[in-house]
Amino acid sequence: MITRRTFCSAAASLGLLGTSNAQAAPLAKPDGAIILTISGRIGVTNAGDTAVFDRAMLEALGMISFRTHTPWYSEPTTFEGVPMTVLMQCVEAKGQTLTTTALSDYCAETPIADLARYHPILALKRDGQYLEIRDKGPLFLVYPFDSAAELQSQRFYSQSTWQIVAMSIE
Repeated sequence: MITRRTFCSAAASLGLLGTSNAQAAPLAKPDGAIILTISGRIGVTNAGDTAVFDRAMLEALGMISFRTHTPWYSEPTTFEGVPMTVLMQCVEAKGQTLTTTALSDYCAETPIADLARYHPILALKRDGQYLEIRDKGPLFLVYPFDSAAELQSQRFYSQSTWQIVAMSIE
């Protein structure tokens, strides 16, 4: 089981999270270019009422990988990224719905409960290489499609937003 303590403690030891207290600890400010902004019903922020992340902050949360078939690539592909459950725990998401927004303004809604049930990741890498904008980067919400037959459907393909720049929790 992945827990907030496991990954966020690692981030804290790297100085990416503020000091802990009775209230939610704010995230540190990113040192690099901001690649993700999370807003809405969250308890941990670092830029007003939002949480912003650079690549190093996301990687420090802990990365996992899986290999899966997708409708976008002809061969099985290995994706590496942050488990979405970990990211949601680190910002203390309090809502029922995650909305992802791409550079193109494409938006997709995902029930938060699906994150724990199907274990998608916020991929930063494909086949060992960082995702670039021209190839679905910098961030791509990917499900392990080969792990369950129900994932191989338009419902989950449409939730697999690429070129993600923002997320909102409602």
